[in-house]
Amino acid sequence: MVKRVFSGVQPSGSLTIGNYLGALRNFTKLQHEAECLFCVVDLHALTVPQDPKELYQRTLDVARIFVACGIDPKLATVFIQSHVPAHAEMSWLLECSSYVGELRRMTQYKEKSSKQEVVTAGLFTYPVLMAADILLYQTDEVPVGEDQKQHLELARDIAIRVNNRFDEEIFKVPEPYIPPKIAGGRIMNLQDPTEKMSKSAENPRGNIAILDPPDAIQQKIRSAVTDSGREIYYDEENKAAISNLMVIYSLCSDQSLEEIQERYAGSGYGQFKKDLAEVVVETLRPIQERFEELSRPGVIEAILAQGRKKAEPLALATLERFQDRLGLLPLLRS
Repeated sequence: MVKRVFSGVQPSGSLTIGNYLGALRNFTKLQHEAECLFCVVDLHALTVPQDPKELYQRTLDVARIFVACGIDPKLATVFIQSHVPAHAEMSWLLECSSYVGELRRMTQYKEKSSKQEVVTAGLFTYPVLMAADILLYQTDEVPVGEDQKQHLELARDIAIRVNNRFDEEIFKVPEPYIPPKIAGGRIMNLQDPTEKMSKSAENPRGNIAILDPPDAIQQKIRSAVTDSGREIYYDEENKAAISNLMVIYSLCSDQSLEEIQERYAGSGYGQFKKDLAEVVVETLRPIQERFEELSRPGVIEAILAQGRKKAEPLALATLERFQDRLGLLPLLRS
């Protein structure tokens, strides 16, 4: 049987070229190898206060970016988390099979809660909602970054706990999907190469957003920090800044790091940055053009409606089976 893959992206901040090179571009390849569900997880965004109009727009924009980057709605299922109510209901049922202690140990909760004056219960139980997202679809594999590995482990623990309780496989135990490695492993912040390029970073100059216009991309790359000296070569430890720029260049141009180093031997950072900006602009141009096409009234909405129709029966089948094992009275559906 074809494996099933689930991945969700929050509509918070602006998706970056790091999201594209590290994840979305892999999704477009994965959709030809697996049954893929790609979800805009708008409920997760509510763990912190959101401007309703901005959340509404960002939710549509993330869905548009999915498709603009090459995810084909005929091959993969693209939908909105809140459009399938089973996510919220399954989250509550799984909370009743989760332990306060294991949620307190979540590193991301500790980090985020330490920066906020008011911490919501939703932020605390966020990992259980993520487990619900995954387990609802009997997911075989989940693409995860370093910051989400612990959450996937919790989803696995919950699935095993429930399966053991009922002595049958209620949920598949998901495995992490490890995408092909890129040099350096991650795309880093242009202003601080020790930090990952993040869509929610405080300083926008460190990120190249997928929807940034060409002049903004050129300015951000011109102002990107560099290392001492003028030599261009890959050394992640001693030349982290230029190495990060080389990785972006390599992934956007399909040139090897060795080819890039040889091409710019003795030329200094100025010409390298100018050429890098052009390569990035050309990489994002077709995505931005497709995004504009998807911004016509009703286009992305129709794709999302189609996605919900495909996702909801899968989610309901798992939810109703779990409800039955728990002893909940079934709903008679007309």
